[in-house]
Amino acid sequence: MLKNISQTPSSPKSERGQSMVELAISLIVILTLLAGAVDFGIALYSYVALRDAVQEGALYASFESGDGTNLDCAAIEDRVRSASSNPVDLTDTTKVSISICTVPAGSSSYVCPSSCSVSGASPCEGYGAGIQVNATYDYDLSMPFLSGILGTNVIPITASVTDTILSPACP
Repeated sequence: MLKNISQTPSSPKSERGQSMVELAISLIVILTLLAGAVDFGIALYSYVALRDAVQEGALYASFESGDGTNLDCAAIEDRVRSASSNPVDLTDTTKVSISICTVPAGSSSYVCPSSCSVSGASPCEGYGAGIQVNATYDYDLSMPFLSGILGTNVIPITASVTDTILSPACP
């Protein structure tokens, strides 16, 4: 008796479509992880650009912090904002906020009280005082379904740099 080989099923009827269901489930997980990795990479790149811009502003401020009694915050902020335009547009005041203040000598964990202030230290060299430049950037997630997972569409990225005031000399 001859058997017809073409009519034997390769898998039982109960397993038909199983691989498609497995692919659909695993594809969702893989794409979510990939989207998270892409957004994390772009956010890290944005942080590096923000940190470099703040470092540029702090370096400028350490030499050109003011006249010895007042901070020239407008010039320092302009220096920070002109340091980067890609991937972070620092000229966008709705997404980027900058604060500048003087830091008393020997203070390691000082937080600026306002956007521009001389707080406990004269903006001049000679006493170990520093100048702190902070910036916060509201990073928008690029993958739309990640905001549903995280519960927000905006992640704040913050960079802070404190440098010693090197000029002008105190009166």
